[in-house]
Amino acid sequence: MLEASGTSTAPRISPRRTPPTWLVVAIACAGQFLVVLDVSVVNVALPSMRTDLALSAQGLQWVVNAYAIAFAGFMLLGGRAGDLYGRKRMFLVGLGLFTLASLGGGLAQDGWQLLLARAVQGLGAAVLAPSTLTLLTAAVPEGAARARAIATWTAVGAGGGAAGGLVGGALVDGLSWRWVLLINVPVGAVVLAGALLWLTESRGGLRRRLDLPGALLVTTGLATLAYGISQTESEGWAATATLVPLLAGLALLGLFLLVEARTAAPLMPLGLLRLRSVASANVAMLVSGSSMFSMWFFMTLYAQNVLGYSPLEAGLALVPSSLAVVLGSKAAPRFLPVLGARNVAVLGTLVAAVGFGWQSTMTADGGYLTAIMIPGVLMMLGAGMAATPLASLAISGAAPGDAGLVSGLINTSRTMGGSLGLAVMSTIAASRSGGEDADPAALTDGYALVFRTASAVLVVAALLMWLWLPAKSPKPEQKAASAD
Repeated sequence: MLEASGTSTAPRISPRRTPPTWLVVAIACAGQFLVVLDVSVVNVALPSMRTDLALSAQGLQWVVNAYAIAFAGFMLLGGRAGDLYGRKRMFLVGLGLFTLASLGGGLAQDGWQLLLARAVQGLGAAVLAPSTLTLLTAAVPEGAARARAIATWTAVGAGGGAAGGLVGGALVDGLSWRWVLLINVPVGAVVLAGALLWLTESRGGLRRRLDLPGALLVTTGLATLAYGISQTESEGWAATATLVPLLAGLALLGLFLLVEARTAAPLMPLGLLRLRSVASANVAMLVSGSSMFSMWFFMTLYAQNVLGYSPLEAGLALVPSSLAVVLGSKAAPRFLPVLGARNVAVLGTLVAAVGFGWQSTMTADGGYLTAIMIPGVLMMLGAGMAATPLASLAISGAAPGDAGLVSGLINTSRTMGGSLGLAVMSTIAASRSGGEDADPAALTDGYALVFRTASAVLVVAALLMWLWLPAKSPKPEQKAASAD
């Protein structure tokens, strides 16, 4: 097995001249933007992909799922690899894989080629995403400056998800579906060059082996669980094709925890889960993400299937919401010194809950201002405010050598929460409306029920945050204990 070099307990930085902090933040955020953008950018291109490559309905579903499953399944492994072998190195490896896979997908001539490219994209994203946050936190000292940097990272990531519909609609209408993938190539090449030239290496200094049995179990378990979740939309929750992978994924994750408890150098030290800030922030991210992630999906469907917007018009309609999530993310650090991370997270979640409740009053002939813009702004303003303190609390609770792992964990919680939430919400919508072939009034009823359910979940999430999140960031001795 490979071993990480070095014996110091502090993060190691190469002797090369340290680049300006703003440059590190910009490069890290650019990588995060690409990762999150590709979760949603292909949605509006799916009909064109199906026509051009003769994809079946199931194959079309896997254009989205292949990326999401690989992304979720390999995230923890990507985070730990960054701690052991270097965050810059893993950033370059992940972005290189992602960029090459984007090129392959954009040039695909058959359906299987596109699906393979999307899976490799997801693998690259899983290696890249944890490094974006750990490079940023390693470059910025803990305190107000780091809170602002994490807010920028959160805003850019959320903005990438929000911009997916707009960017995808513009590329499909103006060029072709291939450009929703090919656009990553020049952008990825520029970011790669900047990272190679200006980023300095850092890693956790403890001499450890990569826990290959643990890595295999957690990756297989998360991927199997994600596959089971993806089956719920087409097969339902009670079908064998859904239950078998869901139960198998949970069993593999349970076995992973048993292995980690008995391994000298575990992939994920279970002491991290006993640290209140890490455990509570990840659970809060999973629960709140299960509602907030579905907003873009159902707002786009409502705009197109009910109000008759084109893909580009639907993307433009959500621009204020995209700006609101950036505003919320950037405003959160200003409130942190006054209110504290826990209170800001609770406040943001409640603002989002109000927005989801408002959206649940939608009608089949709703006007843009009251049926899309204002509730959308409230939902995403709250989402941005909540995500920044949750990420900050989770990272502040980790010892330096575990920062990449915790970054991977918070990304995994958000991704798995979003995937599970979207599957559940899709089932709720279909149970009320009767499916996507229903008339606009029935579709509206289904979407409204989704937003009412999401609002209730967010109220529960806010209560959970208030009771469990620590009022203050962990002290240095608490962080050191998490690495034991």
